[in-house]
Amino acid sequence: MAAAKGEELKGEAEAKPKRLKKKLILLALPLVLGGAGAGLWFSGMLSPSPPATAPEAAAEPAPVNRQPVFVSMPDITANLNAPGRRAFIRVRSQVEVAGPQDAAALQAAMPRLVDLFTTYLREIRPEELRGSAGTHRLREELIARANIAAAPARVTDVLFTEILVQ
Repeated sequence: MAAAKGEELKGEAEAKPKRLKKKLILLALPLVLGGAGAGLWFSGMLSPSPPATAPEAAAEPAPVNRQPVFVSMPDITANLNAPGRRAFIRVRSQVEVAGPQDAAALQAAMPRLVDLFTTYLREIRPEELRGSAGTHRLREELIARANIAAAPARVTDVLFTEILVQ
């Protein structure tokens, strides 16, 4: 009888891992299938819209290859925000626009653009201009202000010819 009881316990011990494996497979299978489906959806293989055909793609106009136009800015000299000491910045730059129409709009808005640049430069501390990261931040801020001043023209870049901080 003890041997029969030992065999029953052994049979139950083997049955528990089998049941546990079945449960894990049943739980993991929907997760794996859902993940694969989400991957296919976001990769575009299961997108609801049909792919573009060749005749439709040919009907789109070819992009116009415009040459950028560079507009010279007047030299800007401004005192920096440096409490307790005197610090100045002198910036000589050029503004890059997409085409001649944008260049004309930028020239018309030049007084506003110089005012926005000068006002921004007066609020900068000398420490903010250190290194290439400081120059990059300055460029990004000036591009944003140039786009505001020259709207609807689009300014694509501000190129520095000279930056002098004293």
